[in-house]
Amino acid sequence: MRILVIGSGGREHALTWKLKQSPLVDEIFVAPGNGGTFAHNVNIADNDIDGLVAFVKEKNIDFVVPGPELPLTLGITDAMQAIGVPCFGPSKACAKLEGSKAFSKEAMIAANIPTAAYDTFQSEQEAFAFIDKHQAPLVVKADGLAAGKGVIIAQTIEEAKQAVKAMLSDKKFGDAGNTIVIEEFLIGEELSLLCFCDGENALALPSAQDHKAIGEGDTGLNTGGMGAYSPAPLAQDEKLEKLADITVRPLLKEMAKRGTPFKGILYAGLMMTAQGVKVLEYNVRFGDPECQPLLMRMKSDILPIMQACVNGTLKKDNIHLELYPQSALGVVITAKGYPESYPKGMEITGLDEANALENTMVFQAGTKFENNKILSNGGRVLCVVALGDTLQEAKDKSYQAVNKIKMENSYYRRDIGDKGIKRLANK
Repeated sequence: MRILVIGSGGREHALTWKLKQSPLVDEIFVAPGNGGTFAHNVNIADNDIDGLVAFVKEKNIDFVVPGPELPLTLGITDAMQAIGVPCFGPSKACAKLEGSKAFSKEAMIAANIPTAAYDTFQSEQEAFAFIDKHQAPLVVKADGLAAGKGVIIAQTIEEAKQAVKAMLSDKKFGDAGNTIVIEEFLIGEELSLLCFCDGENALALPSAQDHKAIGEGDTGLNTGGMGAYSPAPLAQDEKLEKLADITVRPLLKEMAKRGTPFKGILYAGLMMTAQGVKVLEYNVRFGDPECQPLLMRMKSDILPIMQACVNGTLKKDNIHLELYPQSALGVVITAKGYPESYPKGMEITGLDEANALENTMVFQAGTKFENNKILSNGGRVLCVVALGDTLQEAKDKSYQAVNKIKMENSYYRRDIGDKGIKRLANK
């Protein structure tokens, strides 16, 4: 089979790496790809739906795997269906679960899924009036896509009003902030639950935990993710099915009832509170960086699972997920200054030495291959993942690999996995 992977991040490098292991795959193209996927990169942007369709026709592509949310919200799956090519991802109608936080919250309420109390606003004055009636902290979210940065946790009433002004009046996130969601701040620990979905059935992947904040100790600005590990001791495997019953399967029923069955990966960002699990948000694709450690742990061939999701046959085909028993931990290396302004074009060395370590893989994200060198080309540059018999061992091996890599003006958190390690130690 000839596969097209869409996207340019670490998630897409990981998907390409995993798909290459399938005996069903003959050739993989990546649009636009990065320095780690350069052998088959195609110079088509992930939002160029017409260009992607034309390429799929020209190259007789058999199966399409979009990585990021943007092509999904633009309707890449619908466009591929129109030319008879299977595409692993939800329809444009279902992708609104990530493309619009207001739509997502409305769907959660309709499906009776526990989530934070909220309201939506397009008027600064009405938003201020709502804030004045509530206590801080509050969470202010841009309704649309903002590359993981459109969520502000306001510790004071004044900070909440500044966030509203930045989104609605100052257009910090452009059109994504034309509508905003303000919701109660939930206290607890975050957990990522990802499920393969075929429109009716959900097959849960192992639990994972992301680290969103730029600074150690979960401080500072929100990012697209600074590292992740799996499994998360917060939710052992036996707990996953119960969590999926509360947070994923009711949504599948709701979307099917609306005539828009959800197929692909549904990612539920959960908060484990003293009152029970609550959904923070949904993503309609693999998380990045959760994807990288999750795929390192996956022993099963991923392609038949993706095909069963598209065909609606997860149950009929008796699909199971075979996993390696080890823990996996990934550390993201960024350009210094991310998630705000940062330099590009730094040479990266030591990748071969890092990849040579046992059960270790460096997934490239914001990189490019130029003049026989790998150069930085984005904010999140690399995700260094290692397997270990324990979470501590996976962490030690990952940071050992990180230390092999050299890049000027680089930054990474040194505490990835510590929450999980501490939880295990306290058991």
